[in-house]
Amino acid sequence: MDIMSPERRSRLMSRIHGADTGPEMLVRRYLFAHGLRYRLHDRHFPGHPDLYVPKYRVAVEIRGCFWHRHPGCKLASNPKSHRAFWRKKFERNMARDRLNEVKIRAMGARLLVVWECELAPSRREATLAELLRLIVAPTAADLDLTRYAADSEPPLVAEPPAPYRP
Repeated sequence: MDIMSPERRSRLMSRIHGADTGPEMLVRRYLFAHGLRYRLHDRHFPGHPDLYVPKYRVAVEIRGCFWHRHPGCKLASNPKSHRAFWRKKFERNMARDRLNEVKIRAMGARLLVVWECELAPSRREATLAELLRLIVAPTAADLDLTRYAADSEPPLVAEPPAPYRP
């Protein structure tokens, strides 16, 4: 049972946007302050990743834990009402994410995913520093790095990229 009226819930949900979110703005400001230049929501790539750094051929997605179902995260809670609707919605979101990841990597770009919970104040600086390091100085070990179990999440970084030519 929802504790809000349908009108109030509708108004609240209408304020959720997919671009220029708080977590995205944190990452953008950090990378720009550290000298990286990037394209926003590059339409050459499926799913239009939040950032694309052409110099390093890296796409960066900043994902909300709730909407993209971050495994094991407390922010990926399940709504108590309309469960069937939400289950199907989350499944479609995750399937679309996996398909876009495969396509982006096939286009020769590395894909890095930053989760919303990783940008909490207690973890923010370490997460952003690691992101910057992975963008500008990937090592062979980074290219094999995975954050999650092999069956739960795709690798954080893909194979060495092929040249990207739009």
